[in-house]
Amino acid sequence: MGHGRGRQASRRTGKRRSSRCYLSVVWYLRAVAFVNLLAAVWVTFGNDIRRHNDDEFFTPYLLTAGFFSGSVSLFLAVTMRRRKRAAWVFNLLLAVLVLTLSALALGLPVYRQHAQNWFSVFVTALFVAALLGGRREFQAKGDPSNPKLAASVAVGGAVTCSLLAAALVTVTNTDPDAGRSDFLERWHYGALRMISLVDDDIPYGNISTPNWANVLINLMSTVLVLLVLHAAFRSRRASGAMTGEDLNGLRALLERHGERDSLGYFALRRDKSVVWSPSGKSAVTYRVVSGVSLASGDPIGDPEAWPGAIDRWLAQAREYGWAPAVIGASEEGGTVYARHGLNALELGDEAIVDLGEFTLEGRAMRGVRQAYKRIERAGYTVQVRRHKDIPEQEMAALIHLADNWRDGETERGFSMALGRLGDPQDGQCVMVVCYDGKRPRGLLSFVPWGTTGLSLDLMRRDRDSENGLFEFMVLKLIQQADEFGLRQISLNFAMFRSVFERGSRLGAGPVLRLWRSLLSFFSRWWQIESLYRANAKYRPIWEPRYLLFEKSADLLRITVASARAEGFLQAPGLPKWLNRRRIGGAGPER
Repeated sequence: MGHGRGRQASRRTGKRRSSRCYLSVVWYLRAVAFVNLLAAVWVTFGNDIRRHNDDEFFTPYLLTAGFFSGSVSLFLAVTMRRRKRAAWVFNLLLAVLVLTLSALALGLPVYRQHAQNWFSVFVTALFVAALLGGRREFQAKGDPSNPKLAASVAVGGAVTCSLLAAALVTVTNTDPDAGRSDFLERWHYGALRMISLVDDDIPYGNISTPNWANVLINLMSTVLVLLVLHAAFRSRRASGAMTGEDLNGLRALLERHGERDSLGYFALRRDKSVVWSPSGKSAVTYRVVSGVSLASGDPIGDPEAWPGAIDRWLAQAREYGWAPAVIGASEEGGTVYARHGLNALELGDEAIVDLGEFTLEGRAMRGVRQAYKRIERAGYTVQVRRHKDIPEQEMAALIHLADNWRDGETERGFSMALGRLGDPQDGQCVMVVCYDGKRPRGLLSFVPWGTTGLSLDLMRRDRDSENGLFEFMVLKLIQQADEFGLRQISLNFAMFRSVFERGSRLGAGPVLRLWRSLLSFFSRWWQIESLYRANAKYRPIWEPRYLLFEKSADLLRITVASARAEGFLQAPGLPKWLNRRRIGGAGPER
């Protein structure tokens, strides 16, 4: 017993020591990045550091002053904080090289006499010792393709940047004898300017370029180095989308436990990957975006098996250096995630209509009644069917209309959207189509929520149709709810609902009013307030939804990844029309 406790205590001590070394490495790189960037804008301070890198002095590891060194050291600090093994190897090799050269230099009297040099060697040696002491912390795997990609970026980028530099030299050359220099000389001059900005380093008699051109050329090399490092240390991508076996397993779990979460059916998106619990009774579905393992909704399956799936998902995220995050978890799911070390932020509320309690009576429902009667008098009709009951040609026509009615080119939705329409495997989904007597003017598509509920997936309408069309369609669906055995319907998600609700009340504080005004401003593009008001008119039950995250420092990264996944931000790539899918590509505006 005594030996066992001793070993456990030794492991805990070793773990604490390794964690301290990890933090020391990260904070050293952050401090060096801060000093380098500060020296880049504070001229006299930067000159003092550069003088200590010339002649008889040298500085600690990576402390060289300037935007280039500051950018590189900041990038390395970020990758080391994410525990990238490749970044650890890179820093160790470079730091050992610097330490070896510095130690050899101390053998010469000209360097040995300065105390600053001894201090620099001491600090670099401490950094190397911290790297070795924290080696167990840096286990995040990179993508196997990273070395080839980094080499390709380095070679291709160097050629491209040097040619651009030669072109810029040609255009900006102010030397009176500029015509005497050939292209090879200008290319050589531009390539050297990518390395150095010091005039004495590049003595060319027939080439003279303005300082802004030299700086621009040098900045290109900085960007190139950062791109190469990013390619070398980037996070591993997800192992792949779900297989047919995974989809069948998830559908089986949804048949048994689908009523627990209105967002459960959206786990069947084909751009997600899945992690199963050891028992196979539960699963977490996720997608890797910008180095974030982004799960959505609650785990699928038996709640007693949720912890096993969450443990495996978190272990996988740490193995590959992904930041784990969950968007749109319910209070029950968020509580289980929080027990595994994640922090929670309330995102907003989901509007759920309880059909047993719903009524059109009362002053509060006056606006909905008026919209319904106006559309009815205009001669509109509604047809409600399961997807499986819609003929193939008619479904293709509806998909085409939904695509044309989409607001903009961007397909939006991830956590509360299926991302496809008309797939044969989604036969239990419900389609609500509104006609003006001749042709369709709007449609709603709902996915199953267990056996007695529906969850809104897609809503589209012709922009020339009457206002109030969606209210008319929702009420018609409610009227026919008994035919489909429905007891509840989940409508849109209202982000930051409490801010709009409490911010408009008498006595709301200045911070709350300012926050509400800011959200109202962004609602011009992202429909934040309009979605809240569109749902509030049904007097729904508001169910809170949460964002779960591990570290506060990852919140900005998670926000960007979530915005990309939901379609609010688009990464540069091919034009949309090259990727556009005709069938099954109509995304939601939820």
